[in-house]
Order: sequence, then structure tokens, then C-alpha cells
Amino acid sequence: MTVYLDSAATTRVDPRVAEVVLYWMTTEFGNAGSRTHDWGTRAKRAVQEAREQLAGQLNAGPSELIFTSGATESNNIALLGLAPHGESQGRRHVISSAIEHKAVLEPLEQLATRGFEIELISPGPSGRVSVEAVRERLRDDTLLVSLMHVNNETGVIQPVAELAEHLRGTPTYLHVDAAQGFGKLTDDLKAPIDMISVSGHKIGAPKGVGTLLMRRRGRDTIPLTPLMYGGGQERKLRPGTLPVPLIVGLAKAAEIFETEHEQWWSQAATIRARLVDALSKAKVHFNGDQDHVIPHILNLSFDGVDAEALIVQLKELVAVSTGSACTSASYTPSHVLRGMGLPDEVAHNGLRLSWVPDQVEDLDVDEVVSEILEFQAGASYLA
Repeated sequence: MTVYLDSAATTRVDPRVAEVVLYWMTTEFGNAGSRTHDWGTRAKRAVQEAREQLAGQLNAGPSELIFTSGATESNNIALLGLAPHGESQGRRHVISSAIEHKAVLEPLEQLATRGFEIELISPGPSGRVSVEAVRERLRDDTLLVSLMHVNNETGVIQPVAELAEHLRGTPTYLHVDAAQGFGKLTDDLKAPIDMISVSGHKIGAPKGVGTLLMRRRGRDTIPLTPLMYGGGQERKLRPGTLPVPLIVGLAKAAEIFETEHEQWWSQAATIRARLVDALSKAKVHFNGDQDHVIPHILNLSFDGVDAEALIVQLKELVAVSTGSACTSASYTPSHVLRGMGLPDEVAHNGLRLSWVPDQVEDLDVDEVVSEILEFQAGASYLA
């Protein structure tokens, strides 16, 4: 049986979450916007309870959190929604990093077409952007810093909490894409970060639901302009009928992660240690600062081995992914690994392993490593 090692891409919906979601799809199916009957009242109450729980986990108030379809939409609302304020204030400088997810980089490209100056920091081989590197680039016209919490390819943790403490005393806003960090390192996100994007399907919730937290500065709200119109839902920033089953499912998944966090972290770290120890028998590079990394993501490159070919070789044992973005005609080196300044050979052949601890009991590390060693030896012979 193939073992799933691609949880950074998505996770299986936790059965406990699925049970709750199904209940709110088939039994309590009311529209949270319906105010003339009990079905609507119960749905509205369920959404409010979910909002209170999720905001509370981030040390915020329920009115500071809206529901979205996921981190990509949240990122777009945060980045593009802040643009009119920047334009009106003459503040068009934005700082981010070269290793951000495309859900941040592509909205930033759109801002550049509107006259914004986008400055991307390259973190170097560690894959970790320093607070000092951001501080050195701050200017009077810096509107925003957008920095991810945990890199989706390398698992390297960024110093967002420390950065938030510094920026809170400035007029510059901080946005954090926390798709990979929420639930796993939630304490970091309790820092005074202005905007936080969350995606449910990274923590065992269904696909299609997430949140955007917009933390007030005193009495001042984040001056965002909506990207869509058509209703007053979600503080008029995200119109449309609320997906009550998905929202309740997200809250349930977050509750489970919070309750079982210590066990999750310990088990994930144990699996990582086993993998690192066994894989070290091969000629391998572990990509990113291994002292500042989430325990369930491991990025590595094997000497003389094409990652795409290795994935095919391993497909009967494990389901893994490469950091390369590919089409049917060509392969492109990982922009994350290239943004770290790693050679093209390494960037092209980055392999990402990521796991949910209680879903990899059948993982035979020795068998996987034996297959890799045999493949690497064959590649070396053919070279």
C-alpha cells in the first residue's frame, strides 16, 4: 500500500470533522442569513461559535475574523484590498520574499502593474528571512510587509512573531500567509500580526474554507477595500452565502489540532528523525535551516538523481512531491529553492516529504531508503 507523504499539499479530512460537516449538510442545512426560522438561527449561531473559537485561538476578537474559501483568497483580499489605501496615502512600497507561495507572489505582480514597488528579499541557503533584512528595507512609504509563516516547500519557519513586535510601532502593516503554520505553531500567530491567512485543508478540514484575520490597531481597523460585491456578508469584504458545514468543519479541525498538538508535534518529530537518519546513508542535501523547521516537512535533493524520475520509481511505496512547477512539456526549477540561491541542479531536484503522523504507520523507512540507494547507484553508473 502506497503511503501518503504529501500532506503539505493537502490532508485527509479527519473522520471526526467529516461527521460534523455531514451533519451540517444533511440535518442542520439552514442558511446563516435566514432570519425567519430556526434553521437559519441555528446556522447563524454555529457560524458565530466557530468564529469566536478560531479568533480566540489567535488571541483576537470574533469581529476581526472573516471566512473565505482558503488562504489564496485571504491573501488576495489582504494584498489587493489594501492597495487603494496605499495609493491614497502615497505609500506604494511593499516588502516580501522570493520564497513566498504563488498565492502571494502573483497578487504582488498585480500590484506592480498598478505602480507599486515590490521588493523581494532572498533569504539565502537557510531559507529563513531575517528580521534585520526586513528592517533594513523599511521606508517612510512602506505600506506592507508580507511574509509567510512556514514555507510550504522547505518547512522553514519565518520569524513572524518577532517581526510583528517591531512593525506594530510603525505605520507599516504585516500580512502573514499562515497556511502551513496555523494549528502547528499557532502561538506565533498570537503576536500582533495585522493580517493572517489560514487554509482549512492543511489541518484535516475540508477544501474550500479558510479565514482572514484582520487585527485592529487600537480602535483602527485595517483599511481594506472589497474585491467582490453582492451582499453584506463578512463585513462586506467577502459577499456570498456562508458555507456553514465547511466553517463548522474548520472550527472542529482547529479544535482537534489544539487539543492534540503536543502529541502531533512529538510524533511528527520522531518520524522526521527516523527519515533523516536513514536518508543520510545516501548522497543527499537537506534544504533549508534544519534548526528552524516544522517537524512534518522535509525537503531534500539527492546527488545525481532526477527528482521526477525518482518519484516514479517510488510511486508504489510513497506518494511524494517535487518542488518543481511542471507542465507536460517542460520542468521549471523550484522558485523557492532558487530564491534561496541554491544551484539549479539542487533547485530542479528538490523532493518534499510531508506527513500526518497518525497516517503513516505503514511507512517502511528502510525499504524506501533502500530503493533510493539502489536508484542513486544506478544513476551514478549510467552517468
